[in-house]
Amino acid sequence: MNVCNSVVSKWHIHIYAKLQMANRKLFIGRKVRELRESTHATQAAFAERLGISASYLNQIEQNQRSVSASVLLALAEKFSFDIASISESESDRLLSALSEALADPIFRPYAQSLQDLKLVTQNAPSLAHALIVCHQAYQRNSEQLASLDDRLGGQAMQADPSPYDEVRDFFHFVDNYVDDLDRAAETLAGRLGLPDRDVSTRLERHLDAAHGIRVTRADPQDQVIRRFDPKSRILALDDYAASATRAFQMAFQIGAIEASEVIDQTVARANFRTVQAAEICRIGLCNYFAGALLLPYAPFRKAARELRHDLELLATRFGASLEQIAHRLSTLQRSEARGIPVFFARIDRAGNITKRHSAARLQFARFGAACPLWNVHGAFEAPGRIIRQLAETPDGARYLCVATEIVKSGGGFAAAHRRFAIALGCEVTHAQEFVYSDGLGPIDKASFDPIGISCRICERTDCHQRAVPPLNRKLSIDHDRRSFLPYSFL
Repeated sequence: MNVCNSVVSKWHIHIYAKLQMANRKLFIGRKVRELRESTHATQAAFAERLGISASYLNQIEQNQRSVSASVLLALAEKFSFDIASISESESDRLLSALSEALADPIFRPYAQSLQDLKLVTQNAPSLAHALIVCHQAYQRNSEQLASLDDRLGGQAMQADPSPYDEVRDFFHFVDNYVDDLDRAAETLAGRLGLPDRDVSTRLERHLDAAHGIRVTRADPQDQVIRRFDPKSRILALDDYAASATRAFQMAFQIGAIEASEVIDQTVARANFRTVQAAEICRIGLCNYFAGALLLPYAPFRKAARELRHDLELLATRFGASLEQIAHRLSTLQRSEARGIPVFFARIDRAGNITKRHSAARLQFARFGAACPLWNVHGAFEAPGRIIRQLAETPDGARYLCVATEIVKSGGGFAAAHRRFAIALGCEVTHAQEFVYSDGLGPIDKASFDPIGISCRICERTDCHQRAVPPLNRKLSIDHDRRSFLPYSFL
């Protein structure tokens, strides 16, 4: 074995060791089967190259046995299998969504073990997606039936997901990373010298030189952030918007023109049910391009590690907002150069999650508000500060969470001020990569606050902030005893 292969082998063994330390056996049967089929090899021929028996390979492909370190190493060396791509399970978010759907009481007679659910998500992901879509349709119909009351005979109920929900699911299940679009934006950023040059000036000049588009001030009476007139080739921007917002809107317009072909191809592959969903997705993809242009992948990933993911320092270096920085950190999922797996969310004062993504094991609930014990709610009570929390979810996973309030204003005393809180976090195994872990002191079990995903699926029985009972637990009512809740669980 040459030196290069030796280094690669040590790296692969290191990845495998980390997974074993996390007590996560590798069941990657579908990936192995797809790799074998791409080489047009029989199980016997493929097993021979791996140095294992055909029966063992068959068990691996059926997810009846996990993959050993020696097999993983052979896959990497003989078939260029990307081990780093499985260091964070890509099926976690699908497993979370499926588990939440099957927590509904209608599925109680058909309760499945966690291992059964893993087998479905790993071996038949399309079936898992189909079941989730069916449950969403059932959920919507149930909610509409409950709200009918005296409106019987009114508008017919729709079982299809709303266009907005369909697009949000699209980004969720592509891991919030669109490779073709991200690389196109990074290439253009390199040509424009971003982020080292003055961003707004450079983007404005590029719009003029490359597309004949002139940037002007928007009429304050229009109350718009951006308005583009394709006939006059004028892009009007809110003159009172923050500089980061103005730069983002110019980058959006560049993406709408220069990345239109990639965007059209991406939308076509998504097979949306409605035209509205496709158009909403186009806007989302233009937003994605804008973020990737202003915060190009390689320079941003490098700076994030150098500055230990300090949101304020990154915002200053790249001339971006805190929300743009936090959102971009959640998209660093390029297979050969992944960032630290983080979760990102934005919530309003009512607790509604208006943006969500997680490259970590923590997956946000698809229905209901965020857990009230999560520190993101406290951000509204500490304006101008970044607050920290060590948190543990019911599955035993532990996280470093940071949150802060952001304010969006159209300018001026009389203008409306929209307030949100953004949250960013990672598993504690990555906490040392974040400046926010400094000074937390000894980290022991008592340091972690117990949080859940959503009350409707949270199994904690002793939570003093529970809003509603969990769907899959029967209640016991005792008229002679009262604790935090007016009921207990059987």
